[in-house]
Amino acid sequence: MQPVSTIEGRAIPFGRKNVDTDVIIPAHWLKTISRDGLGAGAFETIRAEPGNIFDDPQFAGAPILIAGDNFGCGSSREHAAWAMLDLGIRAVIASSFSDIFAGNAFKNGILAVELPQAEIDRLLEVAETDPIAIDLGSQTVTTPFQDRFAFAIDPFRKHCLAEGLDETGLTLARSEAITAYENRQLAEMPWLNGTMEHRTEGSA
Repeated sequence: MQPVSTIEGRAIPFGRKNVDTDVIIPAHWLKTISRDGLGAGAFETIRAEPGNIFDDPQFAGAPILIAGDNFGCGSSREHAAWAMLDLGIRAVIASSFSDIFAGNAFKNGILAVELPQAEIDRLLEVAETDPIAIDLGSQTVTTPFQDRFAFAIDPFRKHCLAEGLDETGLTLARSEAITAYENRQLAEMPWLNGTMEHRTEGSA
């Protein structure tokens, strides 16, 4: 997982409320277990609309999405986070998120920033013409016009995002402790690795 420090650039001023995961990636794209190529189906129904924001050349490759309230509601499909990453989105700013989506985003290295609606409205305005910057270290969102909005984040999630640690990475970080435990367990119960027959009391 790619570490998160600062994310800056153009932000897609989407702004819609109650965008569910079927809008983020429609169900017919869920036949794959690969993360690659799902960006083509991201926001497919919206991208079918003439003049939609996702196909506007000025937002091509934008790493930030600004959304409305209750973003990511609906089903728990992890493909929603995969599709957004494949589209190039590394952070979503909204006034609230579905808990399941926020969890999937975190586990896949997407920073979910929650801000009051008034600040979302200001960022939507700025995003029409100018870039936005998110700094995970200082937990702030800034604009070229001296706007500075602070956001809260769980310390554990902040650590994992900053270090690029997904669940596999967290396990590997404890590899020495795991190996020491396994060696100790085999010393105490050698039959576990098949080198010694375990006999119960009273056996021949």
